[in-house]
Amino acid sequence: MTTSKREPGLGLEAALWRAVAVYRGLALCYAAVVIAMNSGGYAHPAGGWAVLGVMAAWTAYAVRAFADPRRRGRLLLAADLAVAAGCLLATAWVETAANIAAGRPTLPVSWVAAAVLSWAVAGGRRLGVAAALALSAANLLVHAVAGTTGGMGSTTFNGIVLLFLAGLVVGHVVRLALEAEARLARAVELESATRERERLARRIHDSVLQVLAMVQRRGGELGGEAAELGRLAGEQEAALRSLIGSRPSAPAAEPDAGAGVDLRPLLTGHASPSVTVSTPATEVRLPAHAAGEVEAAVAAALDNVRRHGGPGARAWVLLEDGPADITVSVRDDGPGMPAGRLDEAAAAGRLGVAQSIRGRVADLGGEVVICTAEGEGTEIEMTVPR
Repeated sequence: MTTSKREPGLGLEAALWRAVAVYRGLALCYAAVVIAMNSGGYAHPAGGWAVLGVMAAWTAYAVRAFADPRRRGRLLLAADLAVAAGCLLATAWVETAANIAAGRPTLPVSWVAAAVLSWAVAGGRRLGVAAALALSAANLLVHAVAGTTGGMGSTTFNGIVLLFLAGLVVGHVVRLALEAEARLARAVELESATRERERLARRIHDSVLQVLAMVQRRGGELGGEAAELGRLAGEQEAALRSLIGSRPSAPAAEPDAGAGVDLRPLLTGHASPSVTVSTPATEVRLPAHAAGEVEAAVAAALDNVRRHGGPGARAWVLLEDGPADITVSVRDDGPGMPAGRLDEAAAAGRLGVAQSIRGRVADLGGEVVICTAEGEGTEIEMTVPR
C-alpha cells in the first residue's frame, strides 16, 4: 500500500501566500485610482506616476517570488518592507505640504499593508508587529519631512492603528491555523497507522500467534525440554499479543525535550505469562533518555529472574508515579539471594546488578533498594527523579 506524505502546513501556507498576492493586486488597483484622482494637485505629478510604476513592478515580482517557498527568506521580506517604506516616503516629495496636512492619503495608500501581511504570514505576530512599526515610523517621517507633524490628522492615525492590527491579528491567526493543520495531519497519520496495525494484527493472528499457541500446547504435552520450549513460546505469544493490541501514540509535531515520552508502553512490552506489569491509568512521562535507561534497568532485572529464578519463577513489575519522582519495583518469587551475594558477585567481576541496574539509575540521579532473603524472593525498587 502506498501513501503520499505531505509536509504539514504546506497547503495552508500556499493558500495564505496566494491570499496576500490577491491583496497586493487589489491594493495596487486602489492606489492607481487614488493617484489618478489626486495627480492634478501633486507638487510633482510625474513622481506620483513613477511611484505607481515601482509599485506595479514590485507587485509583479513579489507575487512570483513569494509563491516559491525557497525564496521566502529574510532577504525577500526585507526588500518587500524596504520598497513599501520607500513608496510611502516618496509621498513627502510628490505631495504638497498643504495636502499632507489636510490628511490626503499617502501614494501607496493601503498597498503598504501587503508587506505587513507577508511578515505576519512568515513569522507570526512578532514579525507582523515589527513590520507595522517600521511602516508607521515611515508614515510619521512623511509628516516630519513635510513639516506637518503638528497637523497629523485622524486619517494617518487610523492607518497606523490598522497596520498594527493587521500584523497582530493576521500573525496570530496564521500561527493558530498552521498548528491546527499540523494537528490534523498528525491525526490522519495516526489513523493510517492504526489501520495498518489492525491489518497486520489480523495477519499475525492467522499465522504467527496460532503457531506459537500450538508450540506452547504441544510442548506442555511432551514435557522435558519441549515443555521449556513451549513455555518460551507462550511468553512470546503473550508479548506479541500485547504489542499488536496496543494503540500507537500520536506523533509529536515537533521534538519537545520537555514533554518526554510515556514510560508505560516501554514497561508493558515486557509483560508475559510469567511477568505481570502494572502501571497507572495516566501517562508517566520522563525525558526520552531517562525513560530508555529505566526500561533497560527493568529488562536487566527481569533477565536476572529468568536466569536465577528457575523455570517456574514469576515476576511483578509495578510503576508508581509521584509528584517529584517515579518508582519502579521488580519483585519475583524465586529463591532469593543470601546476604552478601551481590558484593561477592561485584568482587568477582560479575557486574550485572551493579552496572545494568544500579549504575543506570545512579546516572539518572536516582537510587536502588534491593530487598532479598534466601528462599523469599527478591524485590528491586528503583526511584528516579523527574
